[in-house]
Amino acid sequence: MTHSKPLTFTDHDRDRAGMTYVYPVVSRRAGGVSVGINLNTNNACNWRCIYCQVPNLSRGGPEPVDVDRLERELRMLLDDILRGDFMFREVPEDMRRLNDVALSGNGEPTSAREFADVVTRIGRVMADYQLQGIAKPILITNGSLVHRPAVQSGFAHLAQLDGEIWFKLDRATRNGIQTVNQVDVDPEKVFRNLKTASELCPTWLQTCMFALDGAPPPECELDAYLEFLTRIKAEGLPVQGVLLYGLARPSLQPEAPRLTALSSPWLDGLAERIRQSGLRCRVFP
Repeated sequence: MTHSKPLTFTDHDRDRAGMTYVYPVVSRRAGGVSVGINLNTNNACNWRCIYCQVPNLSRGGPEPVDVDRLERELRMLLDDILRGDFMFREVPEDMRRLNDVALSGNGEPTSAREFADVVTRIGRVMADYQLQGIAKPILITNGSLVHRPAVQSGFAHLAQLDGEIWFKLDRATRNGIQTVNQVDVDPEKVFRNLKTASELCPTWLQTCMFALDGAPPPECELDAYLEFLTRIKAEGLPVQGVLLYGLARPSLQPEAPRLTALSSPWLDGLAERIRQSGLRCRVFP
């Protein structure tokens, strides 16, 4: 893994490490290195978010995951990060810290039949490298498959590993979800899934906001989103807060020419409205 240029916030190349399932990124959110795990190597997902940066994204689920190979690759990369010269070779000086091992990748991780087993393997590897209290496992999910017992088992184990779930909530109306995530989902179902997830494992909401055709999300969508957050507090869901994102990297979906980034002041203004709902909010323009 020798490269002429260090990793940057905009370089999330899954093939950079030359591995099938595991890849390193420098994360603006983490302020350091995140080890990514991609279970959807065929670029297939059950959603198709219009801001997604995955090339050749298709509908569907992942191919069978070689969990033994994934574990070997994770150990190889952690060896290089923790015991080799990876940090000096690949990472800007102010980002040379390992923050997390993130199940993310090129599709919905929980759609893999091996998801729960992968969580077990991640826990075992992190224990072997004594990463407790140093780095944590994170799952980035659209939350659509929370009803599956195996997924719930994986969530519960993730909690035992001091992990976190980042649960996607970009819009809170049926039409808004259809527009942004390209799925027909009842917001009530999203709420139920969030309730289940947050009761099994510490859970943050992850929200992406952007301008579409030159306009920010309409006020009716923002009102519905904020009402969703207010309901979270009113019904006592143990949600940790909101991770509010702008567009950092260009979309690779057909809608890409229609998307533009919102200004930092706009995002900060929404963040303040989110905090007024009673939830914490961290902003990543």
